[in-house]
Amino acid sequence: MLDAHQHFWQYNPIRDAWIDDSMPVIRKDFFPEHLEPVLAENGMEGCVAVQADQSEAETAFLLELADRHAFIRGVVGWTDLRAADVEERLAAYAQHPKLKGFRHIVQAEPDTDFLLREDFCRGIRALAKFNFSYDILVYPKQLAATAVFVKQFPEHRLVIDHMAKPDFKTGDITAWAAHMREIAASPNVYCKLSGLVTEANWHHWKQEQFTPFLDVVLEAFGPNRLMFGSDWPVCLLAASYQEVKEIVTSYISRLTTTEQHQIMGGNAVSFYYL
Repeated sequence: MLDAHQHFWQYNPIRDAWIDDSMPVIRKDFFPEHLEPVLAENGMEGCVAVQADQSEAETAFLLELADRHAFIRGVVGWTDLRAADVEERLAAYAQHPKLKGFRHIVQAEPDTDFLLREDFCRGIRALAKFNFSYDILVYPKQLAATAVFVKQFPEHRLVIDHMAKPDFKTGDITAWAAHMREIAASPNVYCKLSGLVTEANWHHWKQEQFTPFLDVVLEAFGPNRLMFGSDWPVCLLAASYQEVKEIVTSYISRLTTTEQHQIMGGNAVSFYYL
């Protein structure tokens, strides 16, 4: 039972300006000592800590926490994949056993085709040399480029974060579903069942809003390529850890015990080499 996606931070009002006045519940520090008892209460044995800030200082911060806390099984960090010396940077990071992969906050890039930039793709190609995975953080408007992107890297371990943040508020599913099915046709691409409640109405979401979207990714990716992630503490904007977990466990209760175990931890182990 592993949480494949959560964050830690020491709150900084300038760096963390994305945490605006509507988010007082997460406008504070979140450290391993805050998460560990929550994981225990929910039967979770460990987690993967994912970068929230685009800096190498963030990567160092997460690795330091992982060194001190055994329940942090892996780290998804950040480095500038467009840098001319990206291979040297990755070679240095490869010395740390808990660093499993990297992520770029592509959803914030104004260029909807950012993933296809040659300098960025050069950095992605370098990841494979060091057995690093890549987390794809995009909005639905960037899925067309994502579909082209994943086809360029058939040997890489890639994962779509937060189901690419579909529009649960309106239920607009058609274009998103078509893109996700196209992306899932690449067998090296996984998908995280995470970040759901924060894309719905924070105060009035319902379990059934998520079901049609979960149906799409279950059919497209299958239980062998889906991973549960809480997106804690961001999820606290709309739900408790237990509520977030129950959205997924309730949905997958129709599956076999083995398939449920894969989604709730086993696939994270194999994808991130935990």
